[in-house]
Amino acid sequence: MIKRKILGQHFLHSSGIAQSIVLQAKITKNDTVFELGTGLGILTPLLCQHAKKVISIEADRELYEKAKSKFSSTSNLFLECGDGFQNTENFSIFVSNLPYSKSKEAIEWLAQTHFSHGVIMVQKEFAEKLVTKSAKDRRAVSIIANHTLDIEKILDVKKSNFSPPPNVDSVVLKITKKTSIDKNTINILNKIFSYRRKTIHNIFKQFGKETVIEKRLDDLTGDEIINLAKEILSN
Repeated sequence: MIKRKILGQHFLHSSGIAQSIVLQAKITKNDTVFELGTGLGILTPLLCQHAKKVISIEADRELYEKAKSKFSSTSNLFLECGDGFQNTENFSIFVSNLPYSKSKEAIEWLAQTHFSHGVIMVQKEFAEKLVTKSAKDRRAVSIIANHTLDIEKILDVKKSNFSPPPNVDSVVLKITKKTSIDKNTINILNKIFSYRRKTIHNIFKQFGKETVIEKRLDDLTGDEIINLAKEILSN
């Protein structure tokens, strides 16, 4: 398991928490569930019990081969090995114990993707960034997440529930899709926040644009920042 820890892989071993995640996902027999990261498969059979179809994508070849053998008789499971963010199949529900290193990328991908709702587990510190009410603690991913998703904290998960245990606790979040934004807008938002100490007037100059707004990012709402990004993108 030392290799897994180095790779940032921490596997949930609590069946109770796994059942809570699946219960919160509100899966029906009409749903296609996309599981990002099969891992050791603690969620996979529970998802298959409730869903019409489960698409589970695992980037680690060794874990994929083990899951393929373990779940070979599960007819509504479609296992793949590769980059889950390249998935183009439609799904209604997203479920994932997200690798900590992929959490930001996952939120940005979900912001561009059509689905109904989902349940994700993330590092506690990352969850706090997503749900913060403090303008100073916001990041670009906070703006992206709250513009495109309704986010509800469901459960705190202690690090002792993982093997190998990470250095921090985790949080389970329920997410419901509100709207989508495109990759270009996401890229601009990330660039805007790299200049967050500047005034909006000076941020616009970085993109060869003009504005009379002298406020700073911390003075604006999330939607106002989204509108700035769209304005920068417009001709």
